[in-house]
Amino acid sequence: MAILKFRIYWEEDESVYRDIAIKHQHTFLDLHHAILKSYEFDSKHAATFYKSNDSWQEGKEISLEKYDKSYKVEPLIMSEVNIGSQIADPNQKFIYEYDFVKNWRYMIELIHVEKEADKKMEYPCCVRIEGLGPSQYGTKGLIDSRLAEMEEKYDLHPEAMNDGFGEEGDEESESSEEFTSDDAGDEF
Repeated sequence: MAILKFRIYWEEDESVYRDIAIKHQHTFLDLHHAILKSYEFDSKHAATFYKSNDSWQEGKEISLEKYDKSYKVEPLIMSEVNIGSQIADPNQKFIYEYDFVKNWRYMIELIHVEKEADKKMEYPCCVRIEGLGPSQYGTKGLIDSRLAEMEEKYDLHPEAMNDGFGEEGDEESESSEEFTSDDAGDEF
């Protein structure tokens, strides 16, 4: 059974991405839920995939459901379409849109195919996280596990901020007040 590894880039910032491993017989609905989970989004909104090419043009639509909009061609339904059936080349690309009001767009690229599943893993799963993802409803809380890890790594505790350092300009302002142009003339 083939395992497909997709890289899901946030359209606004390509340095923010998630790698998701999924079985080829899983549906696009499974991929949809895996993407939302990896970016910490809820599943309350409309969503659709588009098969794409190297120029990121929208092709065949694979939708969560049939929406009240005009279609050139009827969309496929996520729950009915296996991912493997839509892979045409080894670098297959898809576009994923979520919440048509906020218009979250993600670029999806097939980056690796493995012949066998890892028996220790439960698919689909997020196998890599890069960058702080966007917040679905405004700003994320300032205190979360990632900030705590950063504080620990860089020792950002308030009492550590002035260890060994004085306030900027303390000594400089005192010496510049004492030195005047009259003093400069006396030395020569």
